Amino acid sequence: QVQLVESGGGLVEAGGSLRLSCAASGSTFSTYAMGWFRQAPGKEREVVAAISRSGGNTYYIDSVKGRFTISRDNAKKTVYLHLNSLKPEDTAVYYCAAGASPLRTVVATTALDYSYWGQGTQVTVSS
Repeated sequence: QVQLVESGGGLVEAGGSLRLSCAASGSTFSTYAMGWFRQAPGKEREVVAAISRSGGNTYYIDSVKGRFTISRDNAKKTVYLHLNSLKPEDTAVYYCAAGASPLRTVVATTALDYSYWGQGTQVTVSS
Protein backbone atom coordinates (compact mmCIF):
# COMPACT_ATOMS: atom_id res chain seq x y z
CA GLN A 1 0.00 0.00 0.00
CA VAL A 2 1.17 3.47 -0.89
CA GLN A 3 -0.44 6.75 0.05
CA LEU A 4 0.43 9.79 -2.03
CA VAL A 5 0.04 13.45 -1.08
CA GLU A 6 0.64 16.19 -3.64
CA SER A 7 1.54 19.78 -2.87
CA GLY A 8 2.84 22.85 -4.64
CA GLY A 9 -0.01 23.80 -6.91
CA GLY A 10 -1.35 27.32 -7.18
CA LEU A 11 -2.10 30.30 -9.37
CA VAL A 12 0.69 31.58 -11.58
CA GLU A 13 0.96 33.92 -14.55
CA ALA A 14 1.83 32.61 -17.99
CA GLY A 15 5.56 32.13 -18.27
CA GLY A 16 5.90 31.40 -14.58
CA SER A 17 7.07 28.31 -12.75
CA LEU A 18 5.89 25.92 -10.09
CA ARG A 19 7.29 22.85 -8.39
CA LEU A 20 4.89 20.08 -7.53
CA SER A 21 5.85 17.52 -4.90
CA CYS A 22 4.35 14.13 -4.17
CA ALA A 23 5.25 12.54 -0.86
CA ALA A 24 4.69 8.82 -0.48
CA SER A 25 4.15 6.73 2.61
CA GLY A 26 5.32 3.18 3.02
CA SER A 27 8.71 1.56 2.89
CA THR A 28 8.79 0.39 -0.71
CA PHE A 29 8.76 3.65 -2.65
CA SER A 30 11.78 2.63 -4.68
CA THR A 31 9.87 -0.35 -6.11
CA TYR A 32 7.29 1.91 -7.77
CA ALA A 33 7.38 3.62 -11.10
CA MET A 34 5.92 7.10 -10.69
CA GLY A 35 3.94 9.38 -12.92
CA TRP A 36 2.25 12.75 -13.05
CA PHE A 37 -1.11 13.08 -14.75
CA ARG A 38 -3.41 16.04 -15.24
CA GLN A 39 -7.07 16.57 -15.94
CA ALA A 40 -8.55 19.78 -17.21
CA PRO A 41 -12.30 20.54 -17.01
CA GLY A 42 -14.18 18.61 -19.65
CA LYS A 43 -11.11 16.66 -20.72
CA GLU A 44 -9.80 13.20 -20.04
CA ARG A 45 -6.97 12.57 -17.64
CA GLU A 46 -3.66 12.47 -19.47
CA VAL A 47 -0.16 11.47 -18.53
CA VAL A 48 2.21 14.41 -18.33
CA ALA A 49 5.45 12.79 -17.27
CA ALA A 50 6.69 9.51 -15.86
CA ILE A 51 9.85 8.21 -14.27
CA SER A 52 11.29 4.77 -13.71
CA ARG A 53 12.05 3.26 -10.33
CA SER A 54 15.70 4.18 -10.60
CA GLY A 55 15.02 7.66 -11.92
CA GLY A 56 17.22 6.97 -14.89
CA ASN A 57 14.46 6.89 -17.49
CA THR A 58 11.78 9.49 -18.03
CA TYR A 59 8.88 10.17 -20.37
CA TYR A 60 7.10 13.40 -21.32
CA ILE A 61 4.16 14.17 -23.52
CA ASP A 62 5.11 16.36 -26.45
CA SER A 63 3.32 19.45 -25.17
CA VAL A 64 5.51 19.70 -22.06
CA LYS A 65 8.88 18.58 -23.42
CA GLY A 66 11.53 21.15 -22.64
CA ARG A 67 9.29 22.87 -20.07
CA PHE A 68 8.55 20.26 -17.41
CA THR A 69 11.01 18.05 -15.55
CA ILE A 70 10.17 15.01 -13.48
CA SER A 71 12.56 13.74 -10.80
CA ARG A 72 12.49 11.57 -7.74
CA ASP A 73 14.34 11.23 -4.47
CA ASN A 74 13.95 7.66 -3.26
CA ALA A 75 15.54 8.45 0.10
CA LYS A 76 12.87 11.10 0.71
CA LYS A 77 10.11 9.02 -0.92
CA THR A 78 9.18 11.99 -3.04
CA VAL A 79 8.63 12.65 -6.70
CA TYR A 80 8.74 16.14 -8.16
CA LEU A 81 7.44 17.87 -11.23
CA HIS A 82 9.08 21.15 -12.14
CA LEU A 83 6.82 23.24 -14.36
CA ASN A 84 8.50 26.05 -16.28
CA SER A 85 7.29 28.41 -18.99
CA LEU A 86 3.74 27.68 -17.98
CA LYS A 87 0.91 28.28 -20.42
CA PRO A 88 -2.82 28.77 -19.81
CA GLU A 89 -3.43 25.37 -21.42
CA ASP A 90 -1.44 23.77 -18.58
CA THR A 91 -4.28 24.64 -16.23
CA ALA A 92 -5.56 21.41 -14.67
CA VAL A 93 -5.65 19.30 -11.57
CA TYR A 94 -2.35 17.46 -11.37
CA TYR A 95 -2.20 13.98 -9.87
CA CYS A 96 0.75 11.82 -8.98
CA ALA A 97 0.49 8.07 -9.27
CA ALA A 98 2.49 5.01 -8.28
CA GLY A 99 2.65 1.67 -10.01
CA ALA A 100 4.52 -1.43 -8.89
CA SER A 101 7.24 -2.22 -11.37
CA PRO A 102 9.42 -5.33 -11.48
CA LEU A 103 12.11 -3.55 -13.46
CA ARG A 104 14.15 -0.55 -12.39
CA THR A 105 14.26 0.93 -15.86
CA VAL A 106 10.63 0.70 -16.97
CA VAL A 107 8.64 3.89 -17.47
CA ALA A 108 4.86 3.50 -17.21
CA THR A 109 2.91 5.81 -19.48
CA THR A 110 -0.75 4.84 -19.16
CA ALA A 111 -3.19 5.21 -16.28
CA LEU A 112 -3.76 1.44 -16.26
CA ASP A 113 -0.13 0.99 -15.17
CA TYR A 114 -0.79 2.78 -11.88
CA SER A 115 -2.52 1.43 -8.81
CA TYR A 116 -2.21 4.32 -6.37
CA TRP A 117 -3.23 7.93 -6.86
CA GLY A 118 -2.96 11.13 -4.90
CA GLN A 119 -5.84 13.53 -4.31
CA GLY A 120 -4.59 16.07 -6.83
CA THR A 121 -3.36 19.64 -6.69
CA GLN A 122 -4.76 22.50 -8.76
CA VAL A 123 -2.52 24.40 -11.15
CA THR A 124 -4.02 27.52 -12.69
CA VAL A 125 -2.12 29.57 -15.24
CA SER A 126 -3.49 33.01 -16.04
CA SER A 127 -2.90 34.70 -19.37
